[in-house]
Amino acid sequence: MAIILDGKKTANQFRETLARQVADFAAETAVIPCLAAVLVGDDPASQVYVRNKQSACSQAGIASRLLRLPAGVLQTELLDEIERLNHDPAVHGILVQLPLPGHLNTQQILDAVDPSKDVDCFHPDNVGRLVQERPRFLPCTPHGVLQLLQAYQLKTAGKHVVVVGRSEIVGKPMAALLMQKNGPLGADYANAMVTVCHSRSGDTSNILRQADILIAAIGQPQCIRGEQLRPGAVVIDVGINRIATGLVGDVDFESCAEVASAITPVPGGIGPLTVAMLLDNTLRAARLRTKH
Repeated sequence: MAIILDGKKTANQFRETLARQVADFAAETAVIPCLAAVLVGDDPASQVYVRNKQSACSQAGIASRLLRLPAGVLQTELLDEIERLNHDPAVHGILVQLPLPGHLNTQQILDAVDPSKDVDCFHPDNVGRLVQERPRFLPCTPHGVLQLLQAYQLKTAGKHVVVVGRSEIVGKPMAALLMQKNGPLGADYANAMVTVCHSRSGDTSNILRQADILIAAIGQPQCIRGEQLRPGAVVIDVGINRIATGLVGDVDFESCAEVASAITPVPGGIGPLTVAMLLDNTLRAARLRTKH
């Protein structure tokens, strides 16, 4: 039976260290890092996510603001609000909660965020810096994956890592981090041989069975089963899907846990680490602003 990789425990440990770093930073500079969240509409899941992020900020000593806008807000109005936050010296990080209502141009909204306040690492300037191994910020979920692997000493160097999914939020930046020579957590947690599978890959059975580490981020509930894995593989399940029985990941936990050497649960795996990495980026943003 696989070892359960406890993301909640790892995230709590990370946040304890981060809280001390925030306190030290505030004592040295008299600046309190501040994260501003922009929430458009009343999507229940988005409201829960934002509330969790605000609570995490409070526990870490980070200030938070919430800008609520109606679902029918105009593109120009939302852009004006983001521009106001861009020029607010007390705001260090800006988070636009996704998904946005369909009438809004999401890419244009995300591109409008000042790159030095883009704590989600979505701006093309920050994505380009990441690919060139000189990041300003680290993408929250992929960074969380690396932190969890490091916590359990599951090194990626020289390993075949298969990433299932090619999203801008997880799949693409995850692959970019794993291919780096040095990496944000050192060479042991980079230097992987990376294969990316996606919805147009055709039959991926042989590829999945080659994976030393499998990272599932495709958004399809329980679509990867134990018989598709190499015995002893490490399984990182980034997916979170709501079905009739509750929340599940992109892998079938029971069958995969019988084959894998280590596996993340859903919930309680990568999710808590994603929030912790958002706080880490907010502190990074505050440090950048203070240097100027």
